[in-house]
Amino acid sequence: MKITWLGHSGFRIEIEEAVLLVDPWLTGNPMFPKGREAEATAGATHILLTHGHGDHAANALSISREAGVPVACIHELSEIFSAEGIEAIGFGKGGTIDLNGARVTMVNACHSSSIDYRGGAPENAGSEAGFMIAGEGHTIYLTGDTTVMADMEWMGEYFAPDIGILCAGGHYTMDMKMAAYAAKKYFDFKTVIPCHYKTFPLLAQNADALKAGLPGVRVIEPEVLAPIMP
Repeated sequence: MKITWLGHSGFRIEIEEAVLLVDPWLTGNPMFPKGREAEATAGATHILLTHGHGDHAANALSISREAGVPVACIHELSEIFSAEGIEAIGFGKGGTIDLNGARVTMVNACHSSSIDYRGGAPENAGSEAGFMIAGEGHTIYLTGDTTVMADMEWMGEYFAPDIGILCAGGHYTMDMKMAAYAAKKYFDFKTVIPCHYKTFPLLAQNADALKAGLPGVRVIEPEVLAPIMP
């Protein structure tokens, strides 16, 4: 397994026979180095989207077309993409799909979702979500954009993820302290990777509070395009 941060909330996850691009916002992302897009998308098999906001989904159509790979996301958003002529896999919360051996289950998140990057009024894009991604003896909980939720209790018990990819930048999502609280209360992570931070000045610029709140947990501050081996 290999996890590579693409800046902000974007990740490249190589697991089983899948290469998953999760929320791959590359163009316009201040954290992503211009000119290295091909490196990020090489060999991709699927795109996973947590919700429709531009800092997660704005590049999904172009990457899907260029790479010839389907987009997996909540049903309503998949219908919008299907209407644009690309292959979309729509599913819902509690649903599990097999992506080249990786088992991906959509779970709840608490945020909002709209297509807000095409001009005019935002378009309804269904509901926000997170993912449990299982394979190679690991389960990754990728939160998507969320705050702390009571749902995390049953999710932690049922899926028992050992790796957490947690939004933790604050302002739009839970912050580092809240993410640490959620991780400690509801999960037994061995590895935690923060995201949705550093991108803009109003977001957290480091993970110090997350590390302080999770003694004994391997908290990795990712570097863009530097692979992590859990």
